[in-house]
Amino acid sequence: MPEERLRTADAVVVVGGIMGLSTAWHLAERGLSTVLFEREASVGLGSTGRCAGGFRHQFSSEVNVRLSLESVRMIREFSATHGLPLDVHVDGYLFLVRDEASWAAYRAGAEMQRRVGARVELLDAGAAGDLVPGLVVDGVVGATFGPDDGIADPSGLVNGYATLARRAGAGLRTGTSVSAIRTSRDGSRVVGIETDDGSIDAPIVVLAAGVWAPALAATCGVSLPVTPEPRQLVVTTPFPGRPGRRTLVIDTANMFFFHREGDGLLMSVTPREPRVSFDTANDDRFVADELLPYAIGLLPALERAALAHTWTGLYEMSPDRDAILGPVEGLAGLLLAAGFSGHGFQHGPIVGKILAEFATGVTPTLDVRPLRLERFAAGQALVETHVV
Repeated sequence: MPEERLRTADAVVVVGGIMGLSTAWHLAERGLSTVLFEREASVGLGSTGRCAGGFRHQFSSEVNVRLSLESVRMIREFSATHGLPLDVHVDGYLFLVRDEASWAAYRAGAEMQRRVGARVELLDAGAAGDLVPGLVVDGVVGATFGPDDGIADPSGLVNGYATLARRAGAGLRTGTSVSAIRTSRDGSRVVGIETDDGSIDAPIVVLAAGVWAPALAATCGVSLPVTPEPRQLVVTTPFPGRPGRRTLVIDTANMFFFHREGDGLLMSVTPREPRVSFDTANDDRFVADELLPYAIGLLPALERAALAHTWTGLYEMSPDRDAILGPVEGLAGLLLAAGFSGHGFQHGPIVGKILAEFATGVTPTLDVRPLRLERFAAGQALVETHVV
């Protein structure tokens, strides 16, 4: 997009993670002059660049399963569809369940997932152990396995959508911060944004800024209930006995998870005391006292591994752990994609398509009304329990 056109656009997207870039491409592909703004020097450096890259169909909320059915297909077919490289491994998600009450809930979840169209298998502890040799399954009462779940490279998908967006004519403005969303005098519609490089006029603003979205939403009078929760991930060196496949294993007792990463292992666990914070400093105590003891208890071969590197990213948590997606009542032109609570990466492809459909007046591919912002005031929160 030529520089002289950057003061006006049909649509503005904030910011440059998987949601924003997917949306920017889908908008530009539909013929809208589109500009995406990212404050960092490059795209994909926020939460997307710090995620584990998993994708799955196993959710407790039906709308999330339906989103996954569309989005996972888009991820798996990305290279074939667009001719761009993307590293994808489809070795499944394995959820280990340790008490009868939870097992009943996971069985009910699997029934719903199958009804919607996902492939999900119910396994006993022995079958779960056979799937991932070396796994300690003492105390496991059952497991669910999604054979179509897997892992994709976050950087590859983000940069793939950035390439597509540029090819379609979208402008990607990195190193530019957005400070406010502008509205009409009567506050009934958005008219653009303010940046540190001046104002941009646009009748459509897509707010996909993750944990930073609430501050921008407040500038146009919208209260967005999204909070940041730091999650630290660890990657080990190669070690004897590491899993041969890349199945992502989740212990539902505390949502500890791991999957093979190269010749080592990537792993994390929900902290015993999750905190609301923008702090992404690594916590050695957490690794030593919470993560490693549980990890070694579940996969004893890890005793022979060393720490290769670690980093901390931010989950964007909503009150019911479900996304906040779509238009906002009373403010025309504002489209939200926030609060994905740890599963945003995998839904980025379909969310971008749905937001572009909203922007162009097309009936969305999926009915995402259960994810509207107004559900909280209406007492219609969903509550997603499969938060990894």
